[in-house]
Amino acid sequence: MRVVFAGTPQVAVPSLRAIADSGHDLVGVVTRPDARTGRGRRLASSPVAEAASELGVPVLKPRHPREPDFQEALRSLAPDACPVVAYGALVPPSALEIPPEGWVNLHFSLLPAWRGAAPVQRSIWAGDDVTGATTFRIVEALDAGPTFGVMTETIRARDTAGDLLARLAEGGAGLLVATLDGIADGSLEARPQPSDGVSSAPKISVDQARVDWSQSAAVVDRQVRACTPAPGAWTTYDGQRLKLGPLRPADGRLPPGEIVAGKRAVVVGTGTAALLLGEVQAVGGRPMPAPDWARGQRLAGGEALV
Repeated sequence: MRVVFAGTPQVAVPSLRAIADSGHDLVGVVTRPDARTGRGRRLASSPVAEAASELGVPVLKPRHPREPDFQEALRSLAPDACPVVAYGALVPPSALEIPPEGWVNLHFSLLPAWRGAAPVQRSIWAGDDVTGATTFRIVEALDAGPTFGVMTETIRARDTAGDLLARLAEGGAGLLVATLDGIADGSLEARPQPSDGVSSAPKISVDQARVDWSQSAAVVDRQVRACTPAPGAWTTYDGQRLKLGPLRPADGRLPPGEIVAGKRAVVVGTGTAALLLGEVQAVGGRPMPAPDWARGQRLAGGEALV
């Protein structure tokens, strides 16, 4: 099939490369416009745009896919299907109807669970044991289209959202290519999603990423891992924000938020068991091991994270 791939972040690059290496004819790529990034606010292309350029594939960067000029350019490429991974913009009906086989999305959950922008983060935070990826045909309703195929992936005890998403991106690339193969040869037929088991996965806001130390150790641990690397779990110390890396189990108990610092470890209390702080980052500072941060604070005892 002739395909036009749509995607933006690094997590979409494995699928782009897998399609480029497949028997399908990759005739174009759609991605979000260049954006300013980093401390210098340098204008940079998306990871997908950079990969497409390396592959020598034409790149379209519409401000929004409803733009008539973009839709005319897409029609001129005459795709049979548009595979999608984390494109980052809602595709309007006028664009959805351009490829005869539709827009085929790779979503990182076992639909209908975790429809939305943050399925991997929400799955970890909820304490799921297993997640996966699903391919489906995009319709107007969010992540509600009929599905083609699935893959499953175990959520490991120490997985961050970044760890899990990286594995799903690699495995999902194969699923997306297999889905395109099945559409092309007629062996795959999209099936409606079940009406039960629907859950929502909205983007996690910075405010939601703030740790409540009165929660159980298990919940706090899952929250921090779910928010790593983005948006980043955080707390406050002495009125200043402190970003938190993944935590570890510790022996004993402490009052929620209370910290005890030793030479090699910093322990913090929760609503149940204590936890070991991992890497922390103060505002304007660099990430560092918690014991190094504690030495700089000259903790005397009785201090707490809030």
